Amino acid sequence: MTLEVRDGVGTILLDRPPMNALDVAIQDRLRELAEEATRREDVRSVILYGGEKVFAAGADIKEMQAMDHTAMVLRSKGLQDAFTAVARIPKPVVAAVTGYALGGGCELALCADFRIAADNAKLGQPEILLGLIPGAGGTQRLARLIGPSRAKDLIFTGRMVKAEEALRLGLVDRVVPAAEVYEQAHAWAAKLAKGPALALRAAKESVDAGLETDIDTGLTIERNWFSGLFATEDRERGMRSFVEEGPGKATFR
Repeated sequence: MTLEVRDGVGTILLDRPPMNALDVAIQDRLRELAEEATRREDVRSVILYGGEKVFAAGADIKEMQAMDHTAMVLRSKGLQDAFTAVARIPKPVVAAVTGYALGGGCELALCADFRIAADNAKLGQPEILLGLIPGAGGTQRLARLIGPSRAKDLIFTGRMVKAEEALRLGLVDRVVPAAEVYEQAHAWAAKLAKGPALALRAAKESVDAGLETDIDTGLTIERNWFSGLFATEDRERGMRSFVEEGPGKATFR
């Protein structure tokens, strides 16, 4: 796995042919790259990408089969921590989903702020077919994204959904021809990379943290970020540009 940076966009590239199975080594590397993307000032937005053929077909089943209860008790937190590190990148994150995004692959896509899927993509949480449940955030992030009833349908049955159904469910946000997935993901990420970095962080953290609490606490989080942004240069530049030149013309640092 690598983190490649171009025009302020950092691409976390899964690279474990043929299906990008998410074994322990990949999970740990994913956490490292998410933390690196968080730290680096030249990374203003992030793409999660598995390549032209497949996003990630899930966990390494052979590796998991060899684990007993004790081994998984010791490993399960590391698994969740890797995905949580991606979800907590304080910058806009888009998943560019090609081919299969199943099990851990689907859970990884759920960690993004926005999901662009190829028209031939297939997504799902098939863990129930192994006598398991999702263990990298699927029961929590999927229910929050598409609602508990729809999430239970996918989790209880383990069925795969094609791109168009995923779009109807709200599991993905845009469906495009397979050849255009990365290009469109990069365009989305590059546009946001030019935006006010701290305001984008504030927006992301306000939405994400607000969803985990009651409305009054959420409003307090929003109010604190909103007023705090008045101390930033980007706020000064944005308002001055609006007054002098009209909306949408500010250049942020």
